[in-house]
Amino acid sequence: MDIKNIAHHERLITGLVLAAVAIFIVWLDWAFVTWTVIGAIAAAALYETVKILKIEDSVMVYIYAAAAWILAYFCPYPQIIVFGLLVLAISSMVFKNSMDYKSIFPLLYPLAPMLFVLSLSHDFGMKYLVWLVFIVCATDTAAFYAGKAIGSMPFSPVSPKKTWEGVYSGVTAGVIFGVIVGIIIDVGFLASLFISILVSVSSIFGDLFESYLKRGAGVKDSGNILPGHGGILDRADGYLFGAVVMVVLLNLFNIGVPFEIDADTAATIQIIEDALKNLK
Repeated sequence: MDIKNIAHHERLITGLVLAAVAIFIVWLDWAFVTWTVIGAIAAAALYETVKILKIEDSVMVYIYAAAAWILAYFCPYPQIIVFGLLVLAISSMVFKNSMDYKSIFPLLYPLAPMLFVLSLSHDFGMKYLVWLVFIVCATDTAAFYAGKAIGSMPFSPVSPKKTWEGVYSGVTAGVIFGVIVGIIIDVGFLASLFISILVSVSSIFGDLFESYLKRGAGVKDSGNILPGHGGILDRADGYLFGAVVMVVLLNLFNIGVPFEIDADTAATIQIIEDALKNLK
């Protein structure tokens, strides 16, 4: 078996394992577990971004990110938290007269988009996170295999291996699966079509943006934690852009359920309130 076949088998096996884990999380549908798993993915992606950008003093980045993720568990629309942290981080740099914009970049990417991913299950419901996964996974898979099989026209100089044939095939697959799942979860045909197109296209550019970061850093993969895939960012890049677009469109068209505090969150808040009363 040659190296290409070995890499292909590793990619397939890793993909199946990730799919099995995702199915289990969806089946469990427990807010704390979802928050924890997405948080672990966000932490790994943040670490890879810090390495890619060669940020030496990264302690505050991790502190800000950890604070954001803890607050996100209790806060409706958790994606807004990162903007408060940016104000705090910039204020701190101004106070120290040391404006190092590179050090706050990881708060914008990948932390902020990861909070949008969390928002899909947190504010809208697990089925919308599943919808995102179907669109992006179908787009990425079709683009990868079609690009290898029939690709000839380069898509962008940022990533010479990506082709227009792969992009067309990926978006077509993403839209087909997106519309099917959208109709199943009662979004409606036209809304499903529109959202699926924009989310699929945005996932392509999410992948391209990560390639841009790696190209600038002179690295092939963001990491090596996933055999056959590379790093967490290499697998999550399309979801990051796709989640932002999906959340914006769901809010724009008033699709999904309004925020409701689940039983786990309500119980946790009650424990905190009781503890504060005891301290008084």
